[in-house]
Amino acid sequence: MRALVIGGSGGIGAAVAQQWRGRGGEVVGLSRARDGFDLLQPDLVEARLTALDGVFDMIIVASGALVSTRSAPEKALRDLSAEEMAAQFAINAIGPALVMKHAPRLLARRRRGVFAALSARVGSIADNRAGGWYSYRASKAALNQLIKTGAIELARTHREAVCVALHPGTVETAFTAHYPGRQKLSPQESAARLLDVLDGLGPQESGGFFDYAGAAVEW
Repeated sequence: MRALVIGGSGGIGAAVAQQWRGRGGEVVGLSRARDGFDLLQPDLVEARLTALDGVFDMIIVASGALVSTRSAPEKALRDLSAEEMAAQFAINAIGPALVMKHAPRLLARRRRGVFAALSARVGSIADNRAGGWYSYRASKAALNQLIKTGAIELARTHREAVCVALHPGTVETAFTAHYPGRQKLSPQESAARLLDVLDGLGPQESGGFFDYAGAAVEW
């Protein structure tokens, strides 16, 4: 069993890699901090992924950012800026899409293969009751649409493929350090649950959005 983990040095990505290895699998990890793999550099992403050999049983994109040009997500319309919105879409939607572009080649055609990207419940349009967090919400909603659309195409050539968006829960990482007082999962617990969820999904669930407990999340 072979996995490609994008963002493999981050809190959740590193935990996913560790959990996968603990289950007897091989991991190829790519991250900006460790490997210089920067999702904000399309030419680099293309070159590095094109250079990969063999096929993978799972590709998971665990990269992302809550803010890019600000110290906190926007709380009101007056806080919106083109710079923040563009930066959030670049890392949270465009970057994963550039990885998903390679899924048809990197996933086996004749057996089950998984492509998953970490989304967020706040990217759900139907579940948005609090407002705010404009750029982050919108970029994750865009990611969800990309996953849904990619799953449709992937199913035409990879009948056993599972292509999904995942909500990992509120995880105790640097990503959530500025939001104390919330009940948080450890990276290892979140990773273990996410892999369990993926184990239970079949082609009929491809194109869906699921949380760390396996429950479907509204679009």
